[in-house]
Amino acid sequence: MIYSSANEWRTAAQKRVLLFGMSGLGKTHVANLLRAAGGWFHYSVDYRIGTRYMGEHIVDNCKHEAMKNPFLRDLLMSDSIYIGSNITFNNLSPLSSYLGKPGNPNLGGLPFETYMIRQDQHRTGEIAALLDTAHFIERAEALYAYPNFVCDSGGSICEVVTPDDPQDPVLRALSDAVLMVWIAGSDDHTAELVRRFDRAPKPMYYQPAFLHAAWAEYLESFGQTPDQVNPDAFIRWAYARALAHRQPRYQAMARNWGITLAAHDVAKIRHTEDFDALVEQALKDRGLAAPAIHPK
Repeated sequence: MIYSSANEWRTAAQKRVLLFGMSGLGKTHVANLLRAAGGWFHYSVDYRIGTRYMGEHIVDNCKHEAMKNPFLRDLLMSDSIYIGSNITFNNLSPLSSYLGKPGNPNLGGLPFETYMIRQDQHRTGEIAALLDTAHFIERAEALYAYPNFVCDSGGSICEVVTPDDPQDPVLRALSDAVLMVWIAGSDDHTAELVRRFDRAPKPMYYQPAFLHAAWAEYLESFGQTPDQVNPDAFIRWAYARALAHRQPRYQAMARNWGITLAAHDVAKIRHTEDFDALVEQALKDRGLAAPAIHPK
């Protein structure tokens, strides 16, 4: 880790962190708070994916849908209108809408093959966006003179790395540039995330093996063909399984590559000093135990 002790963190002239964990546990809240306080550059991995790496896919898909309407088609063909994605740090709907959900096309579902192509596009974009972290640290300092840097990673970071592999290229690159910080939720947090997702299910990225297994199990369990599947019903059904799938991967990332902050402590953060104190204590706690692997 780039800060090997609590004292190194406390006295560091430049603080650089990457926040990871399930969406909804406070990553963006902390990143926004640090940015608003001044002196912190906020790098959003999901925003980078949705603009630099999948922006063209998103816009082309919107154009494809618009071309089905004769009125809009004529305007697009004559360059009278343009279509763009208004993705922001706090509104990633264009990205999730493009990822889509598999199932009945009459309910907005995608063919499973198309869904998996878009999942693979996201995987490629997420790895590239994570590897851009060091570049943005340099950019933030050179262009804007920001001494501190927070990377707000997506919930699916654990799906594109191998946490127990000391040679994992993404985690090695990240650990050379930032302190990896897991925001870990309790069982109560998990239950609330499931309830929240059930109210408003949204597309996410999952590992291919997980998705293929989940899709096959769902079709068999409910006796449905792919075109009969309610897209929202499937992703609701898969979400709780995804949380269970991700939890040990997050734990391994924190154990081998970083530190852990409890989500209930993170929720109490109101100032940068609160965040600094939590990280300092976590580094003290980690210093009492040897890491499971030695990435360096």
